Amino acid sequence: MSRGTASGAGGGTGGVEGGQGDRGRSVAGSLAHRVPDLGALELLLAVARLGSLGGAARELGITQPAASSRIRSMERQLGVALVDRSPRGSRLTDAGALVTDWARRIVEAADAFDAGAQALRDRRDSRLRVAASMTIAEYLLPGWLVALRAQLPDTAVSLLAGNSATVAERLLADDADLGFVEGVSVPTGLDSAVIGHDRLIVVTAPGHPWARRRRPLEAAELASTPLILREKGSGTRQVLDAALGGLARPLIELSSTTAVKAAAVGGAGPSVLSELAVGEELTTRRLVSVPVADVVLARDLRAVWPTGHRPTGPARRLLSLTRA
Repeated sequence: MSRGTASGAGGGTGGVEGGQGDRGRSVAGSLAHRVPDLGALELLLAVARLGSLGGAARELGITQPAASSRIRSMERQLGVALVDRSPRGSRLTDAGALVTDWARRIVEAADAFDAGAQALRDRRDSRLRVAASMTIAEYLLPGWLVALRAQLPDTAVSLLAGNSATVAERLLADDADLGFVEGVSVPTGLDSAVIGHDRLIVVTAPGHPWARRRRPLEAAELASTPLILREKGSGTRQVLDAALGGLARPLIELSSTTAVKAAAVGGAGPSVLSELAVGEELTTRRLVSVPVADVVLARDLRAVWPTGHRPTGPARRLLSLTRA
């Protein structure tokens, strides 16, 4: 019984002492305020190795007065003298030798930490997953990716082309590092930056009656005419639906800009496509642009990423190339 009581008393005393230690540590401030920074510890190690404060300063690329000031600051922080200075050089005090042993372990741990962080960066930088809506994927991204390849030849790039809704899903599921969309709004859960502007135009094959009309189309006529359209969820469809109040009538719905364009060139009917996509067809007269009177079909092109996760590494480099 008495042994149990003594043990309990001892445990209680230990608890009190631990609490006092914690309070003292709290008063002294955080670890960052009590332990010298890595630069100071590296300087101390250099003094120990070279036996000269001036030599240590030169090795680390700082002036000797700056090195002396850093040593004095470290001594004040620790409350002990670390270096004896004399005309013959600098030598460690006994306390300085002990602190140097500790410093060496800290610097070695910091080296390991830095190597691990670099390995993480290398793994991140070894690949880039891009998701892009069709027009950007087909007509803008190839040039950007060629430029990125010249800057980061060791980065493997994968590209998923889909509609704007698919791009958002991929980003939010962490299946892509950076996305590009063309819709009228930014999908929920994503941040964005405008990287360019685009305009949709009404096009048709030269044999269609609209190719010979003299007056511009009005919104009501465009809305009442069956069109070759991209599927719902695509940026192109979003812009057209917004411009026509959701009244656009699909003659055919297709899942790629190239397919829509081919159907229009083949004479299946009129369509609404990005200017980026039909430049060659307009030049060669395989398609004709039809003017529209009262419909706004302009849109922003945006880079997108999950909210709060600004692009880094190759994704950041690609984003910079879109603005070049």
